[in-house]
Amino acid sequence: MVAARDGDRRALERLLALYEPAILRFSSRLCRDPEDAQDVLQDSLLAMARTVKDFRGASSVSTWAYAIARSFCLKRRRRGKSALSGERPIEAEPESSLPATEDAGPEESLARKELGAALETAIRALEPKYREVLLLRDVEGLSAPEVGEVLGIGIPAIKSRLHRARLAVREQLAPLLEPPELRRRDPGCPDIARLLSRHLEGEIGPESCAAMERHLEGCEVCRATCDSLRASLALCKSLPAAPVPPELERTIRASVRRLVGEPTAQGG
Repeated sequence: MVAARDGDRRALERLLALYEPAILRFSSRLCRDPEDAQDVLQDSLLAMARTVKDFRGASSVSTWAYAIARSFCLKRRRRGKSALSGERPIEAEPESSLPATEDAGPEESLARKELGAALETAIRALEPKYREVLLLRDVEGLSAPEVGEVLGIGIPAIKSRLHRARLAVREQLAPLLEPPELRRRDPGCPDIARLLSRHLEGEIGPESCAAMERHLEGCEVCRATCDSLRASLALCKSLPAAPVPPELERTIRASVRRLVGEPTAQGG
């Protein structure tokens, strides 16, 4: 970043290449449209190239990059196909994007494919304000304060939306992660999934945490709920960076080189 900010063109290209797959992963799920996501990627990288000299380190590079990408997602959706408050319906079920494990057998591979497709469907079904928080926090790995910087809202709102998004995704995946006999929660049980999500965000004090642990020791159903929430979060973290189509990558590189004044004939 320092070299790119000081005018090193190769450093700028390396910086953009570093964030290219992650921005496409983020924008494809936020926009829910592959063509829009590719347009957002190109617009975002060009904006990063134009404004890199103005970066002063007040936020992290990741926060800066995702904030730019989000702004283009919102602009595109407001202009065209799906406004933020009323998106178009999901037309087709997505395929699994989870990477296959090397030693997985046919049954495990099929189960993982089913889980991946269910995860994508669950994420896409979230309202935009919940989806973007989940994507930034649990898929892209930003901290809660960084997510707040990207979205321009406070930490309490971030965490409130995050818990709701996590619980909605877990509920969608529960039939694939929990035995049927352990899916019926006793009315006297606490909202254990929300408590665990809050615990993971550092919102639960020692006494509440100890009480939660005591309850889990004697409640198999709540243990299964916690296990499924942890599993759904692990699946979010395992979503791979999106592969950038080679033609799009060449187009972006040529546009960046034109922007910074480098002839496009060299190196293609």
